[in-house]
Amino acid sequence: MKWWRQHAACAEEDPELFFPVSSLGPGATQTQRAKQVCAGCPVRTECLHWALETRQQAGVWGGTDEKERAAMLRRLKSLRPVP
Repeated sequence: MKWWRQHAACAEEDPELFFPVSSLGPGATQTQRAKQVCAGCPVRTECLHWALETRQQAGVWGGTDEKERAAMLRRLKSLRPVP
C-alpha cells in the first residue's frame, strides 16, 4: 500500500463513489461529489501523480476524472523532447 493512501480524505468514503458508471446524469453528480472529497485531501498531489504514472483510466484520482488525466498526459507528452 502506498504511504499516502492511509492519509487520503477518501479513506473513509465508499470506494464506489470514485468510480461512477457514467459521466452523465447521476454519474456526473457522483463525479462532482468525489472531486469535492479530493478538494480537501492532504495527499491529493501524490494521488494524482500515482494515477498519471500508472495510467489509471477509470475513476476519480487526485481530484481529476479520466478525461482530465488523459488531457494532462497528452500535454506532458507534447512537452517531452523528441530523441
